[in-house]
Amino acid sequence: MRYTARLLPIGMFICLDALPRNAKNKPQQPRLCAALPKAYAMIRLDIFSDPVCPWCLIGKANLDRALEAHPEHPFAIQWHPFQLNPDMPAEGVDKRSYLAGRFGGEDKVDAIHDRLRQMAKQAGVDMDPDKPQRLPNTLNAHRLIHWAGLEGRQTAMVSALFKAYWRDGRDIGDAQVLAEIAAAAGLDGAAIARLLASDADADDIAARDADARKKGVTAVPTFLIAQQYVVSGAQPPEVWGQVIEELVAKAKAEGH
Repeated sequence: MRYTARLLPIGMFICLDALPRNAKNKPQQPRLCAALPKAYAMIRLDIFSDPVCPWCLIGKANLDRALEAHPEHPFAIQWHPFQLNPDMPAEGVDKRSYLAGRFGGEDKVDAIHDRLRQMAKQAGVDMDPDKPQRLPNTLNAHRLIHWAGLEGRQTAMVSALFKAYWRDGRDIGDAQVLAEIAAAAGLDGAAIARLLASDADADDIAARDADARKKGVTAVPTFLIAQQYVVSGAQPPEVWGQVIEELVAKAKAEGH
């Protein structure tokens, strides 16, 4: 299947549901502009995501593969909070019961999970939708991503949270679990535990989430390129490859 990538102004969306087959996801972190000439300006890529969103995991895996295949990419990535369930109780809920109530029964949940398994396999993602038992409130997870960003470890923390939830089935709404994940990612676990026990940055995260909704983000993953163009959904690596090639060609033509 051939994919055509086209950048659309903010407020418009590319919605391609197809994912490539026989794709492999490699665990390496994406490289930032490894081979891009210094004269080229970096382009900000803002990603709105939630760790409990399976499409966000698949979308990240596809983007990672495209970045790895295009070391000349100009992206400087920043992650932003968007809670799929902002009204979720602080202690979370039983995931399967919640989904059955939302989607109309166990059979519907099984069908959704079967499709997710198929799409994850095609994207090379190690994910079992039945593994997580809890559906957490992700405010604290987003606070952790924010704090990791202050130490230059934001993307690594996003990856760690996806792995903890979707591969290991851990409750990422639990403060102790989050502190352990933080320590494993190279942060000060004790300091993170103290921060999680406080309200530090909670209002800021909630305000950023609300601001994203106000500006038109209604679902995740949503990718904002250069604060001008929006790409929505778990796009295949081919789409991202074409976007990168278009941006690099434009930069060369303009002599940036």
